[in-house]
Amino acid sequence: MKKSLFEKYGGFSVVSRIVMDLYNRVLDDDDVGPFFDDVDMSRIIDHQTKFVSSLMGGPASYTDEQITLMHARLDIGTLHFDQLKILLSQTLDDHDVTPEDVEEIVSAFEVRRGLVVKP
Repeated sequence: MKKSLFEKYGGFSVVSRIVMDLYNRVLDDDDVGPFFDDVDMSRIIDHQTKFVSSLMGGPASYTDEQITLMHARLDIGTLHFDQLKILLSQTLDDHDVTPEDVEEIVSAFEVRRGLVVKP
């Protein structure tokens, strides 16, 4: 049986390090960083660790409805989503995730675009 990417890369401990690195980049970014002003970052990192784990085939998951509700009050545009995708790709690459696996994870992220981007 084929291992999930979550298992292949070492589970929650590795995903947690990836997400912490990702959010260091996000907070430094002029386009997406402001979304996290006045936000409990430990809570966001916990949620995002679970979310990225699910993108990698791990045990945690969020329904489409939950994702939509969590982002409903935010004015997230195409530019913001695209920038987060770039930051996610770079972070995964810097953590030695293979290009094929980066593409798979980022594609799973892209599927959720319509749940968070305002038309």
